[in-house]
Amino acid sequence: MERLVVKLCALLLVLCIPLAGHAAAPDGTLQVLVLGDSLTAGYGLEPGQSFPSKLEAALKARGVKVTVHNAGVSGDTASGGASRLDWALAGVPGKPDLVILELGANDMLRGVDPAITTRALTAIMDRFSRDGVPVLIAGMKAAPNMGATFVNQFDAIYPALAAKYDAPLYPFFLDGVAGNKALNLPDGLHPTAEGIDVIVTRIVPMVHNLLETRPAGRTVSGAK
Repeated sequence: MERLVVKLCALLLVLCIPLAGHAAAPDGTLQVLVLGDSLTAGYGLEPGQSFPSKLEAALKARGVKVTVHNAGVSGDTASGGASRLDWALAGVPGKPDLVILELGANDMLRGVDPAITTRALTAIMDRFSRDGVPVLIAGMKAAPNMGATFVNQFDAIYPALAAKYDAPLYPFFLDGVAGNKALNLPDGLHPTAEGIDVIVTRIVPMVHNLLETRPAGRTVSGAK
């Protein structure tokens, strides 16, 4: 009887201990997480046309064994992204080999105080820094009609964040696409499939290089 009680107690202890993270990908496939808004989610596009899907295809065409996870939520702000980090990470086996942080466009469009956007993005970077996950910051730029003061404060967020965490910066996620009617949906805000192609073509060399040159056990530097 005592032996049975001991076994039951041991079983209960095992069941109560939370799993320490997720199992790593068994075949060595690199894991890239794109944490973003509708520009990541693929708003208005057919399946397979989103930025994560096309980035994965472009990396595979370069011989990289990779899975790119789409953690984009349309309408999300930087604060929204910070609040759902656990959800975003739950779909990635093990720790991501790279995170692409693409948030802030909705903050800009809604005129959110840049200080609030900065705090949210800093919280995200702090989390990945503690977890030892490298981050590529995909920058955003404010529309000129937001006013000079707002534009200057908002545009400074991403270079400052990159400098603080010694993280690589892709200065403007919509580079080559913003303002081009032929590469945007009728709303003028979201890229078409062809617009996504332009974004991927421009950013993939940087992503490829970060994956190829990552040292074993690489971590994102802490705040300076």
